Order: sequence, then structure tokens, then C-alpha cells
Amino acid sequence: MSLAVKSGRPLVREGFVRRSRLLAKLIDGRDTPLVLLAAPAGYGKTSLLAEWAAQDPRPSVWLSLEPWHDDPLVLVRAIVAGLEEIAPVDPRLCSALDESESKPHVASTVLPLLVVELESRTHPLVLILDDAHRLTGTDTLKVLATVAEHLPFASQLVLASRARPVLPLGRLRAHGALLELDAGDLAMTPPEASSLLRAAGVRVSSTEVDAIAMRTEGWPAGLYLAALCAREERDSHAALARFGGDDHVVADYLRDEFLSELSPEEIEFLIGASILEELSAAICDAVLDRTASTRLLDRLACGGLPLQSLDRSHERYRCHGLLRDMLLGELHAQPKREAQLHLRACSWYMAHDELDSAVMHATAAGDAQLAGDLLWESLPRQLAAGRGNVVQGWLRHFSTDDLSTYPSLALTAAHSALARGDLRQAEHWGLIAAAALTRSTTPPSVPSLSAGVAVIQAAVGRHGIAPMGAGAARASAREDEDSPWRAVFCLLQGVADHLTGDREQAREHLEDGIHRSSVAAPPVETLCLSQLAIIAVEEGDWDQGCDLIARAVGQVERHGLSAYPSSALTFAVSAHLRSEVGQVDEGKRDARRAAHLLSGLSDFIPWYEAETRIALARAALRLADVRTARTLLAEASQLARRVPDAVVFGGWLEETWGLVDSAATLALAGPAALTLAELRILRFLPTHLSFREIGARLHVSTNTVKTQAHAVYRKLDVSSRSQAVTRAGDIGLLDG
Repeated sequence: MSLAVKSGRPLVREGFVRRSRLLAKLIDGRDTPLVLLAAPAGYGKTSLLAEWAAQDPRPSVWLSLEPWHDDPLVLVRAIVAGLEEIAPVDPRLCSALDESESKPHVASTVLPLLVVELESRTHPLVLILDDAHRLTGTDTLKVLATVAEHLPFASQLVLASRARPVLPLGRLRAHGALLELDAGDLAMTPPEASSLLRAAGVRVSSTEVDAIAMRTEGWPAGLYLAALCAREERDSHAALARFGGDDHVVADYLRDEFLSELSPEEIEFLIGASILEELSAAICDAVLDRTASTRLLDRLACGGLPLQSLDRSHERYRCHGLLRDMLLGELHAQPKREAQLHLRACSWYMAHDELDSAVMHATAAGDAQLAGDLLWESLPRQLAAGRGNVVQGWLRHFSTDDLSTYPSLALTAAHSALARGDLRQAEHWGLIAAAALTRSTTPPSVPSLSAGVAVIQAAVGRHGIAPMGAGAARASAREDEDSPWRAVFCLLQGVADHLTGDREQAREHLEDGIHRSSVAAPPVETLCLSQLAIIAVEEGDWDQGCDLIARAVGQVERHGLSAYPSSALTFAVSAHLRSEVGQVDEGKRDARRAAHLLSGLSDFIPWYEAETRIALARAALRLADVRTARTLLAEASQLARRVPDAVVFGGWLEETWGLVDSAATLALAGPAALTLAELRILRFLPTHLSFREIGARLHVSTNTVKTQAHAVYRKLDVSSRSQAVTRAGDIGLLDG
């Protein structure tokens, strides 16, 4: 039975989206003396409270505050008028109000009488003050604090405000006397957003709802404006897809609700700061060439602007995405200023060692050379972190002419292509970078450009394995001791030494590569470890090989490199070693991963593809997949012919072809050699029955079953029950 005073509790309008989860919080918090809904305009505070008040059995006083209420006497009179609607007020209080003419009189006479009036009431009530952000005066806030402290038992003071009022909220919070709902709580969930869009006459898919809810950050006003835009367009789906803060409908709303009450200084500040994803006083001072941004940020955040604090100390903020879009739209009309701001931001982030942000701002400023230099310097770290797609995204901001003009951009494109397994593009941009460096009459603006060209030339390996190693050695000698590219050169030298038959020299270079790349270049480290694992197997040290490849796989998984082409070799060697030591399931898994990565390569580095296929073929043999082994070896043989000086390939291929032939012979002779008793045992191996249980089924002893099972293993050239089942299935002795 909610009783509203003349100032008016708003009616819940037709089509309003019920906020059941928020209503539940308000209902559950009925014992909390103070309820605070603090969020910028458009978050549905008033509608939510109207819905709640309509359901609450306690009588309510609803005051919609205006600027003139920021006067203690006016505020007390409004509260008393509301109380009068519920039950008569003590005549002494009314007389005191009638006689009051000054603010000091309110504190000395009226407030004590108001306290008596509140404490004398025996029935609980709800006092709702909407737009409480209008109360800023010290004396007015004292009235508010007095009311909050002396409400009747089981009553509540409810404040809906665009900013947090200056009240002792910390003390109230600590005593459990405060229920707070902020913009994060009031933001609509996707189901609520869907209901709002449907109520507005817009039908969309769940995917579209998720997208628009994310773009508006659940801001109810933003969602409603999106619905209006969609209704005005013939293609509502397209309208929602391009909806943003730069849409004129949104921009007009944002100007009216937020910017209209700001000073020109504040508006200019926000427009300039819109290039920044994160606002702090330090970066705003630097980028906007000003001082005292701390006070301005605090004032804006406390003034109801949709600025989200990112830390407890309120030193870092983030502007709501739609408002930032609108402000950026204003800034786009000042292209020179916008570019200058981005360059200042770039300099600030460079000075604070935040290279990603520096690259972003250099790119936005349209300074291709600066962006290219920054991209090149950050490239080893980006690739090491598995962020090749991020680099690709940055490169898309530049034209082909830009990439051809600036060596750092061309080299970034070359190495990015190499990382994703596109050798032709890597070679193309490597040649362009080399030509641009040759044409240049000034020293390179960043170091290691020549080294970057040498890496591409060596990796492409058009002239063979030995020249690859020699080129890597020459380039390494020109680099500083701490150059990140020296690890790559160690890898290339180590591979060249190994494939040309010098294991000792290869081991030395590969171990040096591991030392140099363990922190800065995990993809290089994994390849060095994988190559050393192959050497260990060649020398018969299976334990060391398993340890090395386990380290390599661990690095791949730890650094998110499973999609990198360079991980194909690591998974192939792991599949071989795991299958050799009886880890069949793990071997099959790694073989699948390696095969998947190989399938994405086309005309990649010949030695790399050949080496990977030979390792996979050996794994396939141990996993009794002779057909796959033959296919892989045939492909490896063709690739090996493109690097004739990789002499070890001949021995590897000859040995593995011999194993294939032996397996094929066994596939023909082995099954015929199985006795009838052994075939009967074989039929039970795919089951979960133990040897004792199989013996019971066949009426023979457990020892007999063991003897016959091991005879099956020997004749099928396997070492375990699971391998026997796989092998027998491959050659047709068991149904798939």
C-alpha cells in the first residue's frame, strides 16, 4: 500500500522491463537503513525504485529533488510535507517551519523537532529522494545525515543519485547499514537487454543481443537508443551492427544529459582525452599539455559523468564506450590536433615502457615510420607471447606503399608471415626490406634491421643448409651480445651443423640458443630443444631425448604456442618418443597436433617440413599406421631433394623406409604365424577383462593366457596390450 506524496512517485510505464534480480536485492535489504543507487543518467534508477515502491507494503514518501531543494529549510519542508501525507505531523514542527527565516534557525530549532517527529513514529516508512545528487550544500547534507540516523524502526532512506553523496558511507558500510547498487549492478544482462529490445519492437538473435549488450556495456539508455535506431532503419540488423556513440541519436542524448552542464574547459578536456583507453592525471597532463588533471578528473567523476574508476584509490578511470565514441567523433573534426595528441600519448607510453600502447597511438597518428620502428622493436616479444594475430592487426592499418617504403614495417610483415607459416610472403617482404635498406642514405632508425633481413634469408634457405648456417654466423657476428636475434642465429647454425653431420658443433649452438631464448623467445627455445632431442635419439640416449622434448612441449603449452607452425616439429618429435616408450594415447594426440599444423603449411621451409615428416613417420610406425608412414616418407623424400647438402636426411630416410618395409612384411607374415589359441586370446584383448578373467572364460590358467598374450605381442611387434589391439585392427585381425 504505497502512499506517494504530491511530489509524485512515478508510475511504472507500460513496456517497462522488470528487473527481478535487482528487486530481489532491494527486498532482501529491507532491514538496511540506507539504500543508495548511484549511477549516471540512463541506468533506470527511478524506474527500478518506482517498481519496488509499488510492491513494498510500507507507506512511502517520494521526493523528486530539484536545484532549489539544496537549501536545508526547503528540504525539511518537503520531507515534512511528505510525512504529513502518511500521518499528522507534530504542530510544533510545523510552527517552527512557518517561523523559520534563516538557515542557522533550521539547525538550532527545526532539526531537533524533526528528529523528535521521526523517532516518535511507530510505523515503518520508506523515504525516497530521487536525484539526490542535487544536494551538495553542507547544511543540506547535514539534514540528510540527520534523517538517515533518526528514521523510525524498520524504515529506510533511499537515495537515487548520479554521484555518491558526501555522507559517512564508510561507517555505514562497516556497520552493515548500507545497501549499494552502482552502474555495474544496474547494467542490464543480455536477457534483460533482449527483453528491452523486444518491448521496443526489435527482434534480434541471441548473438546480436550479446553484441549490443557488450557494446552498450548494459547501459539501459544506450540499449533503448539502439532499439530506436534499429526501428528507424529498414535493415534493423545492420543498424544494430553499426550502432555506436557516434550515432546522432546517441550523441544528442549524451550532449543533453552529460555535456550540457559542463564548462568549456571540461568538454575540451574530455574530447582530447578520448584518445586514451585509460585516464590518469599523469597521462592526461602529458597528452593534453596541462596541469592539475587530478582535480578535474575527480570533479568529472563525482559529477555524474559515466567514468568508471579502475582502482580503489580512484586514480585511474575509464570512460563509457559510447561516450568515448561520441567524443572521438568530435575530435575527428580536428585532425591535426588528433594526430598531435596521439604522438604525445605515444611518447608517454614509450617513456613508461608500455610498447603496445605506444604502437597503437603511433598507428592512430598515421606516423608509419614511427609505428614501424616500434612494431619492429616489439616483434620478438609479440611473437614469443603468441600474439602474431595482434601484429597482423596492426599491419592492416598501413598501405602496401607504407610497407614498401619503411624497412621496419616490411620486416615486421616478413617475420609475421614466417611465424604463421607463409614462406612466400616472408620472402617477398624480406626482399622489399633489403631493397629499402640498400636505397636508404641514412643510418637505420632502429637497430637489428640488417639482422632481421639475414634471418629471413637464412630461414628461406634457397641456397641450401650450409649457406644458411654460414649466413646466420655472419649476421650473428654483427649483432650485439644481447641482441634478441642472436638466439635465432644460434638455432639456424645448430640446425645447419646437425643436418650436415656435425652433431657436436650443433649441440653447442643449440644449447647457446636455449640459453639466449629461454625468456625472450620461447618459440626459438622449443625448436632448439626439439633439435637436441633428435640428436639424443640418434645417439641412443632415449631418456635425455624424452626429457628434452618434454621441456619443449611444456614451453609450447605454457606460452600458448600450440597454433604456431614452429610447434609442428616439437609435437612430431614428442609423438615419436612417446610412442617408442609405450605412451600410445599421448603419442597419438601429439601426432594429430603435428599433422594439423603441417596441413596449414604450403611450400614452407624444406628442411623443417622434411624433418617434421620423418619424425611423424617414425611415430606412425610405432603406432602401427604403416599407410600414413609411407605417405609422410614419400613427402619427406621430395622435400629432402631440395636441400641436397642436408646429408643426414639420406640416412634417416633409408632407415625409416627399412622400418616401413619390415612392418609391411610383418603385416603379411605375422597374422599367419598366430596360432588358433593366440587368435582366441587376441579377441579378448580389446575388452576390460583381466588375464585371470580371460582364463576363466577360456578355461585355461592365468599363466597360459599371459604366455599366449606375450606371443601375440612379439609376433605383432608391439610391447603392450593397447598396442596389440591397435596393430591387430590396422591389419584386419580385429574389427574397428
